[in-house]
Amino acid sequence: MLRPVKTSSARANHNRFAIVASQYNARYVDAMVRAAQAELKRAGAREIQLIRVPGAYEIPLAAGRLAGLASAHAPPITHHVSRFTPPAPLSAIICLGVILRGETVHAVHIGEAVSRALMQIQLRYEVPVIHEVLLLENEQQARVRCLGRKHNRGTEAAQTALAMARLMDTIRL
Repeated sequence: MLRPVKTSSARANHNRFAIVASQYNARYVDAMVRAAQAELKRAGAREIQLIRVPGAYEIPLAAGRLAGLASAHAPPITHHVSRFTPPAPLSAIICLGVILRGETVHAVHIGEAVSRALMQIQLRYEVPVIHEVLLLENEQQARVRCLGRKHNRGTEAAQTALAMARLMDTIRL
């Protein structure tokens, strides 16, 4: 059952966020991206980095690279002459995509692979990875979850990212 998105009073405390979004099914994904960016900006995010990938299957690779480069737990990358200093840690990575089921099970395989990979990234790097790569039955479900304000999963993803950023700040060692 879909619940309407509630207005959040969460503050970003000038945190850094990244959004990794699929270019496939752009009409729906772009609407989620705009909603997520608006929610993060409203909350006062210091930085919102947008990374576009061709499809949902490519989202974990980009998310993993971002988590590894910007994680407090990533080993430093060294070069022969100089040392690379990673950017400040990301507060959360929001992953947005839309997979529409077709006549085969291909969509299910993509959805399951993406879900497993995103979970592994957040556990490995201890960076919240917000999973809004939606596996939907049809375009009607995509319209309801992506294009409207009442149930927009982009807004929900940003609100979850803000909540997880606050939580992680309270339990950092």
